[in-house]
Amino acid sequence: METKTEADSTDITEHLHDDKPRPYVCTVCDKRFTRKGNMTEHRKRHTGENVYSCSQCEKRFSSRSSLRYHKNIHTSKYKCTECDRCCQNDKHLARHRRSHSGEKPFECTICSKRFTHAEDLAKHSRIHSGEKPYKCHVCDKAFSVSGSLRRHMRVHTGDNKLKKYKCHVCDKVFSQSGILNRHIRVHTGDKPHKCHICDKAFSQSGTLTSHMRVHSGDKPYKCSLCERSFSYSSSLVSHKRCVHSNRRPYHCPYCGKLFKTNNQLQRHVRIHTGAKPYSCRHCSERFTWHQKLKTHLLKSHNEGTWLTCRICQKKFTYSGHLKTHLRRHEGVKPYVCIECPKRFYTAGELKDHQLIHLGYKQFCCGSCGKYFSRKDTVKSHFRRCSDMLGSSDV
Repeated sequence: METKTEADSTDITEHLHDDKPRPYVCTVCDKRFTRKGNMTEHRKRHTGENVYSCSQCEKRFSSRSSLRYHKNIHTSKYKCTECDRCCQNDKHLARHRRSHSGEKPFECTICSKRFTHAEDLAKHSRIHSGEKPYKCHVCDKAFSVSGSLRRHMRVHTGDNKLKKYKCHVCDKVFSQSGILNRHIRVHTGDKPHKCHICDKAFSQSGTLTSHMRVHSGDKPYKCSLCERSFSYSSSLVSHKRCVHSNRRPYHCPYCGKLFKTNNQLQRHVRIHTGAKPYSCRHCSERFTWHQKLKTHLLKSHNEGTWLTCRICQKKFTYSGHLKTHLRRHEGVKPYVCIECPKRFYTAGELKDHQLIHLGYKQFCCGSCGKYFSRKDTVKSHFRRCSDMLGSSDV
C-alpha cells in the first residue's frame, strides 16, 4: 500500500467534518494522525531531519514518498499548459489550474464566501468557529493555521534554524521554498498567472484572484455598519477606519491637526512644506496633488481620457469622483450615521456631520476666535465677522 504524502488526508485540519479515529498525536504541535508512520514522518518537520535528497536538485525531504512525488516536477509528467509549471501529481495540477481559471468550488455555509482550495475553506471556517487547533508546546499560545504557529516558533528557536532557503540574487533568506520561489519573480519579472479576459499577467495567483473581481464586479467584503461593500478586505479595513472610527492617532508636527491614517497626514503635511512630488513629463510644471497633475495632462497636453457623466455631461478625471457625482443624480446615500438615521452621499459629508454628535470644533475664526465644527460654517461666519469689524472701524 502506497504511503500518503504530507498533503494527503492524514491532516485533521483538512477534514473538519469526518470522524476518523486519529490516535497518534505529535507531542510538539498536537497535530493528530490516523497512522503512526505519518506521525513519525511529520515529527521530522520539527527536528529538521531531511534524510532523502533529490539527485537533480539540492532539495531534501523527511520521507521517501515526499521525494518520489517531488521528482515528478523534474520529469514534467504533470505540466500546466498555461504557464509550464510542473506539479507533483494530478491532484496538485488540478489545484494549480484553478489559479488560472478562477474557479472556486468550495463555499462557506455560513457567509457564502467561496474558495479555490478545500484547505482554504477549512482555515476560513475557523474565523466563524474561533477554533485554534495549533498550540505552541513552549508557551501554550494557540493559532488557527499551522503557518502562524511555525512563524511563532521563531520566537523560541531563532530565525536562523527555520530560514534555510536563500535567494541567490539578493541573499534574502526564507523559511519555505515556495515563498522563495515567489520572491525570485521580483528579480526575474516572471508573471505566470494570466487573466483570461484581458490578458493582464500577475506574479502571484492571489493577485490574479483579486484582479478577477474587476471583471466580475464581485464585492464580497461587506461593511457591518453601512451598506457599502468592497472587492478587497484591505479596502473594507480602510473604510471602517476612515468613515466609522473616530480614532485619530496621527498628528501634524506643524499645526497639531489629527488624522485617521498616515497617508492622510502625509498629504496634509505638503500644505506646510510646499512639496510638489508630481511632475509633468511634458513640461516643467509640478503639482502637490496627483489629481492636479492628471487634470493638467488632460487640459494642457491632451493626455488621458475624460470621464463624462451620462446624465449631465459633466467631466471628471477620476472614476471615483464620477461615481460620487452619479450618486447625487440617483439619490443613493450609502453613508449612514451610527448616532442618528441621517444618510450622506460621501464619507466626507458623514465625517462633517459626526462632529455635531462629538461636539468637536476644530475650525477657528481668525477675526474673533470663535470655534466651529464645520469648515463651511466658519468660512461664512468669517465673512460676516470681517464685514462687521470693517464697518465698526469706520
